[in-house]
Amino acid sequence: MGIKDFFLKQALKHKLKDVPEAQRDMLMGAMEKNPDFFKKVGDEIKQLTKHGQSETAASMIVMRKYQSELQKLLRQ
Repeated sequence: MGIKDFFLKQALKHKLKDVPEAQRDMLMGAMEKNPDFFKKVGDEIKQLTKHGQSETAASMIVMRKYQSELQKLLRQ
């Protein structure tokens, strides 16, 4: 694990502090298995926020768009 991965995990733990540990571990595992997918999702959220959407609204739009892919990743 590189230093970038370490800090990414720490930031994710901080963001997900209110999420139960089992779900947090499931999300972190999915991110480790398919980082390109989560980078694409993050980039799209960032793009929408640059165009005036709130972060929450942008997240909901993008998550709905990729809902089936996300469900598949989380079931593995």
